[in-house]
Amino acid sequence: MSEITFLSATELAAKIRSREIGCEELLRHYLERVDRYNDGINAIVVDLREQALAAARAADRALAAGDEVGPLHGVPMTVKESYNLAGAPTTWGNPEWRDNVVEEDAESVKKLKAAGAVVFGKTNVPLLLADFQSYNDVYGTTNNPYNLKRGPGGSSGGSAAALAAGLVALETGSDIGGSIRNPAHFCGLFGHKPTWNLLWMRGHAPPGDMRSTPDISAIGPLARSAVDLEAAVMAMAGPDPIGARGYRLDLPTLAGRSLKDLKVAVWSDDPLAPVEAEVRQRVERVAAAFRDGGALVDFEARPDFSPDLSHRTYQNLLWATMAARMPEADYERLRQQAAALPADDDSPSARTVRAQVSSFKMWKQNDERRAHLRWQWHEFFNDYDLLLTPIMATAAFAHDHRSFGERTIQVNGQQRPYFEQLFWAGLTCGVYLPSTVIPTGLNDEGLPIGVQIAGPEYGDLLTIGAAKLLEGAGFRFTPPPGYLD
Repeated sequence: MSEITFLSATELAAKIRSREIGCEELLRHYLERVDRYNDGINAIVVDLREQALAAARAADRALAAGDEVGPLHGVPMTVKESYNLAGAPTTWGNPEWRDNVVEEDAESVKKLKAAGAVVFGKTNVPLLLADFQSYNDVYGTTNNPYNLKRGPGGSSGGSAAALAAGLVALETGSDIGGSIRNPAHFCGLFGHKPTWNLLWMRGHAPPGDMRSTPDISAIGPLARSAVDLEAAVMAMAGPDPIGARGYRLDLPTLAGRSLKDLKVAVWSDDPLAPVEAEVRQRVERVAAAFRDGGALVDFEARPDFSPDLSHRTYQNLLWATMAARMPEADYERLRQQAAALPADDDSPSARTVRAQVSSFKMWKQNDERRAHLRWQWHEFFNDYDLLLTPIMATAAFAHDHRSFGERTIQVNGQQRPYFEQLFWAGLTCGVYLPSTVIPTGLNDEGLPIGVQIAGPEYGDLLTIGAAKLLEGAGFRFTPPPGYLD
C-alpha cells in the first residue's frame, strides 16, 4: 500500500468512493506508519485510534448502505494540539494545562468530521503557539522529517511533520505569525492562512469557553496538494450561527482563468527582513513560471505605504494579542517590566514589552493604522491579482532551544534577529489577507523551500487557485527520502 501513502486527501477520498480501498483499511495503513515512524519525529502526540477506528468502520457502513457522503469521507487526519478534540487534553504545550481534557470538538473539527474526515489524533506545538519551532515540556521536541536535526517550523510544526512523513492525509493548523505557512515552507507542503474570521475559531482556544475570535489569528489547512486546501477550507469556512442570519459564503474564484490572465506583483526581498539568496531565487522562479505562462509580472509594484510602518503596526497588534493568552502571573510580570522601563527607551525589546501590555488607547491607535493599511491593500489588489513573497528568510534551521534573546538566524552569512522573520508573515496576516504557501522543491541540502502567494481579503480561492495552477506546472510536494517505504 506504499503507493497510496503520499496521495492527496482528495485522491484518497475518490478511491474510497470508488471502493478501491476501505475507510478502516486506509486508517490502519496510516496507523501502521505512525507506529513505524512517529517515534523518530514526535509529530503526533495524542493518539485516539480506537475512537477513529470506530468512526472508520461507521464510514464503511455508510458507504455500503449507499448513504450520501462528504468530500472527505474516510480520509484519516490529525489536528493541531491547540484544537479541542473530545476526550483529549488541549494544553497548547503548557504543563499547567496538562489536565485540560475537553468534552467537545472544536467547531472546525465538527465541520471536518461532517465532511467525512476521520480524526485520529493531535500534533505537537510550541509553548503557547509562540515559536518557529515546535517543542514543549508536555510532549517534547518535534523533528523535521527531511533532517531530524532541524525543526519542522512552528507553531503548526507537528502538523507539517506528520503530513510530510506520510503519517496522515490532511492536517489543520492555525496562524498568527506564519504558524501555518512557516511549517509548510520548512516541510515542503501546501498551507493556507485564510482571510481573518473566514473560518470560525470556536474551540481553538486556551482553557475556558472562548467564544470571541482573537485578533489576527486564523485557522486553516496544511496539505500535500493545493486541491486539498480548497476542499478543507470549503469544509470549514462560513459564518457562525449569529452571522449566518444575514451572511452567506460566496468567495470569488479564478473562474476558468489561467496563468496568462493574471497580473502578479513580486516582493522577493526587503532590507527590513533580508532573505537567503536561494529563497529569493525561489520567489523569482515562481514569478518566472507565471511569466512563462503568459501572466503580467511586476517586480516593482508595492502598496502605497511604508513597509516599516506596516511592520510596526503588525508587531504592536501581534504582541498585544499574544500576551492576552498568557497566564495571569506571567502577564503581571510583563506589566511590572513595562512600568520600570525608562521613558526614553525605544529599543525593540522595550517596544515589544509596551505592546504586550498596551492600553486600549494604544491598541486602538494601531487598529486605526491597520484600517488605513487594509484600504491601501484593497487599492493595490484592484490593480494586481496576486502578490508573491518569501515566507521565511531561510530553509529549516537546526534546533535551538536557547532563550529567545539569545537566538539569531544566519542569512547570507550574517546573524539576523530571530523574530525579524515575522516581517513576511505579518505583511499579509496583520491586515487580514489570505495567503497560500506552495512548495518549490528541495535545496542542495535536501531541505524544502516554499513561496507565499497573497491575495485580497476573501480572495482565498484566488490564491489557492493560483497554487493549483502552479502545482500543475510542477511545483509539487516532494516526499522526504527516509519515509518512502
